Amino acid sequence: MDGVSDTEKPEPDLRVRLVDVGAELLALEGAGVLTLREIARRAGVSHGAPRRYFPTHLDLLSAIAHRGFTDLAGRVTTTLGDGTAPARTQLTELARAYLRFARDNPGMYELMFRHDLLESGHLGLRDTSLPLFGVLVELTARVRPAADARAVAGSLWANLHGIAQLWRWGSLRLATGADDVEPLLRTALDAHLGPEAGR
Repeated sequence: MDGVSDTEKPEPDLRVRLVDVGAELLALEGAGVLTLREIARRAGVSHGAPRRYFPTHLDLLSAIAHRGFTDLAGRVTTTLGDGTAPARTQLTELARAYLRFARDNPGMYELMFRHDLLESGHLGLRDTSLPLFGVLVELTARVRPAADARAVAGSLWANLHGIAQLWRWGSLRLATGADDVEPLLRTALDAHLGPEAGR
């Protein structure tokens, strides 16, 4: 016997379990309750246990956000399929997938884009988030080859992010009287990409 009790041995899957609990807590109660101590309590481990895998609160938040980016990346890949649809069609579907993700995962969505709270260069966050923006840039360049695709894509992303947040808060519904986000999405795409052919 090595003299170490079962409760003292690190669980091989504890890191994953802590991220699972953090993601669940985020979905239920938002980023404000995501402390190492609360996640440890809900995971049923001592408050010091998370530090074996996440030395700081930022490390744990970044790991949880990484899961969100991985989920969003998977949705984008599924949405774009084999990539043979026209670029404008792909951009429209990507934008819809983005808005759906924001609607369905408000806590995670808020955390993912709070780079002021996250160590974005740590735990592979940039490796997951920047390629997503790269897809947006590449599709934008195909729709508007003469434009600065990175600037247009950044402006479009900011517009989509604003739609997602303001819709969630109820501000856009109040201001526009809209009961569906689709007309706002179409207007944003037209503003950044030009009117869609045939409309």
